[in-house]
Amino acid sequence: MSLWTAADAAAATGGRAQGDWVASGVSIDTRTIRPGDLFVALTDIRDGHDFVAQALEKGAAAALVSRIPEGVPQDAPLLIVPEVLPALEDLGRAGRTRMTGRVIAITGSVGKTSTKDMARVALTGQGRIHAAEASYNNHWGVPLTLARMPRDSDFAIIEIGMNQPGEIAPLSRMARPHVAMITTVAAAHLEAFGAIEGIAHEKGAIFEGLEAIGTAIIPEGLSVTPILRDHADAAGAIVLGFGHEGMARLVQAKPEDGRLKCRARIAAETIDFTLNTSGAHFALNAVGVLAALGAAGADVKEAALRLADWQPPRGRGAVEDLGGIRLIDDAFNANPTSLAAGLAMLAGLQGGRRVAILGDMLELGPDEVAQHCAMADDPAMEKIDLVHAAGPLMRHLYDALPAEKRGVWAEASAELAAKAAELVAPGDIVLVKGSKSSKVSAVVDALRQSGQRPAPQQKG
Repeated sequence: MSLWTAADAAAATGGRAQGDWVASGVSIDTRTIRPGDLFVALTDIRDGHDFVAQALEKGAAAALVSRIPEGVPQDAPLLIVPEVLPALEDLGRAGRTRMTGRVIAITGSVGKTSTKDMARVALTGQGRIHAAEASYNNHWGVPLTLARMPRDSDFAIIEIGMNQPGEIAPLSRMARPHVAMITTVAAAHLEAFGAIEGIAHEKGAIFEGLEAIGTAIIPEGLSVTPILRDHADAAGAIVLGFGHEGMARLVQAKPEDGRLKCRARIAAETIDFTLNTSGAHFALNAVGVLAALGAAGADVKEAALRLADWQPPRGRGAVEDLGGIRLIDDAFNANPTSLAAGLAMLAGLQGGRRVAILGDMLELGPDEVAQHCAMADDPAMEKIDLVHAAGPLMRHLYDALPAEKRGVWAEASAELAAKAAELVAPGDIVLVKGSKSSKVSAVVDALRQSGQRPAPQQKG
């Protein structure tokens, strides 16, 4: 498959192409590069130019560079530009311009990646689908996703994230979605934004990139929903609210053998669907997904049937049977909203003792101690039997719990990981949750190792 010819890539970036090459893909990592890829020599922790020779040896069609690296022949197949990241952005814009299908962009404080994956699975069978890989949602992830997009894609699903103010609008303008969805707004990255209202304004900026007469899918019932609606109105968008109220609302989510049997009302039509999870928060996002797909022109009933094939991604709420315990692996990220959802999921599962193993929630700003303490009063905590905790911030939640709920506290997640098998017992249902930088995922790895079971393979 031809994705980029040397001439097309040069025209898109204003660069100088060496050789008459044809690229079938775009890569930024020599560890996963495939023959025929255009290797993009980005500079991050390491300078990608140091890996150009290796990329070419592995069969890269060419490399996007700002200089000819040492050890690379002067006549090697290259696309030479002044700066690599702006050139990747230009390549992404060109990829978006030539694509004539429908683009859906997704952002939110919680659930971006799982919702993006949900939308991708739900669209199966309705044309050629292109979606962001993993959590490629930042200043290089969005243009990379667009640059990889086949021109004959019928639907594209773009994930857009942020850490600092002013990041979402430029990425949305690059993606130019027909439909933009915000999963929710929660206390994440508060250090950079100061208050949840600031986060809402940043999330609402996704609507600035909407195509003419685009559709905004916004969560109803939040304190900041009016802010999101104001941004959508300013963009001239058609606004669809989703949640427990709104044009797309969840009517029922009934747990049944580890699954959820759901019913929704979307634009006055009743839609039934099943999810392979017991997490009620996933059901709400599924309703938003169906509303978004309908706005993009997909068959909503067909998409609802396909939702049964979706699995929560690893580290984001997937449930697995492991050495006599049931493990909820939700160790990828954490803030008060997502922790509350994880605790509710744990509380709702039937079986043995319910155990939570929690790492610090990070980037919460000056109220981080109070926000950790407050989780001890979360309604779901009443049904949690035991809490193990790691990190100086999670110590505050631990200390706020009744004595009978306190398990083990450790300074770092590695200490809990070292004794993981001692923290649980056969029959337990175990939630592992924490911000990625808290490294509580080490506990998940240790539990899997002690249970002698490999990590689950993802479908789709």
